[in-house]
Amino acid sequence: MKHLSFTLFMLSMLPLSASAQIADRQRPEEWEQLIPGARFMDRFQPMKGNRLSDDVWGADSVRPRLIDNGIEDSSWSYWGGNIVRDENGYWHLFVAAWPEASKKGHMEWPNSWVIHAISENRYGPFRPQEVIGRGHNPEIYRTDNGTWVLYVINGRYTAPSLDGPWTYGNFDFDPCGRRIIEGLSNLSFARRPDGSWLMVDRGGGIWVSRDGLSTWMQISDESVYPKVNGRFEDPVLWRDSVQYNLIVNDWLGRIAYYLRSPDGLHWTADAGEAYTPGIARHSDGKQEHWFKYERMRIVQDAQGRAVQANFAVIDTLKFEDRPLDRHSSKNICIPLDPGLLLSLPSHTQKKDRYIKLHIHAEDGMSPISDLDTNTLRFGAPHEVDFGRGAAPVSIDADGKDLVVTFRMKAASFGTADFVGKVLVRRRDGRPTFGFVRLPWVDFTTPPVPQP
Repeated sequence: MKHLSFTLFMLSMLPLSASAQIADRQRPEEWEQLIPGARFMDRFQPMKGNRLSDDVWGADSVRPRLIDNGIEDSSWSYWGGNIVRDENGYWHLFVAAWPEASKKGHMEWPNSWVIHAISENRYGPFRPQEVIGRGHNPEIYRTDNGTWVLYVINGRYTAPSLDGPWTYGNFDFDPCGRRIIEGLSNLSFARRPDGSWLMVDRGGGIWVSRDGLSTWMQISDESVYPKVNGRFEDPVLWRDSVQYNLIVNDWLGRIAYYLRSPDGLHWTADAGEAYTPGIARHSDGKQEHWFKYERMRIVQDAQGRAVQANFAVIDTLKFEDRPLDRHSSKNICIPLDPGLLLSLPSHTQKKDRYIKLHIHAEDGMSPISDLDTNTLRFGAPHEVDFGRGAAPVSIDADGKDLVVTFRMKAASFGTADFVGKVLVRRRDGRPTFGFVRLPWVDFTTPPVPQP
């Protein structure tokens, strides 16, 4: 199988001690039938950067590499962090870091600092500007009252602007009589439509807060993660104009899973890998073979779509990264295909004989000239991902947009489906995708419980 051969390749490049700390996860047989574009992993695009260098730290597997992608230097090890843009167009990365010369090597991470770095573009290079304070696994977001909240394990910083001043404090948590599944660390956050906030914890518990600063209330009774064998951590949560999205990483198996939700509480896991080692490639097809990809975070566009992922990566087993050696870690940025912008008429009902899908033109994407409509399929995601679903009955231009008509029955929507999915090839052969809300489905947001 493809994933097994890649695992064997990576193991051949590592010390023998590493193989005892890696689990090869067997994928479901049906995943072999997924068509191109079905997996979240298919969205990763070639990395951006201009400085390709071999004269840098790292195992042979990560050299030469783009040293102006993300953030790195020879004196500091970097880990985690997400990227936001300011009103002037600059990009800000809040990332954990510790001296590469630390006696514990990579295992110095519990004593890391949060570094504020800036770049003129979203892929780097990011240049350190200030040290915020102690903390690990930072994630930053902005509340409706303009307060920036910088989460770190066991605490938070707040500031009126990205330039500070930063004040350290703590969140309040109320499990509402429910069991906390696996501790309150590695948190990730998403704004809800009403201005309240959703949070997922390391164990897959779901929490809500009235404004992203007040008490977090647990609303889930069990983990929302896939019911599979995995050692889960590092969830990343975001909401776009269609649905909530969640990716969680099995750090031991080095495979991540992609989930979707209409309300942030009830989740569906899609087939196929969200990411695995091997996704960092250059425009010429050559790869940077990082051993571990963790702490995935997302950059979103105006519709909330994921347009870039950034990762904490390391070139070897974490315990093999020692002080002043050739190994270390950094943060990398990988562009993502945002997918198509779709809509359905609001009066559409599941009982209708036909369903009319609008594929909207936008900057850089003309559905009329860019898409091979002969390959277009639409319907329930679990059908479309395997090459099934509805084929077009008719295709019409509406200005720069396309209106595509399908037979409703062929789309195979079930009672559990809340979105429709498109898979189609561009005329250059690359697959792309899109999601659209089903108008007959209730997307009501669960209320924030009273303290």
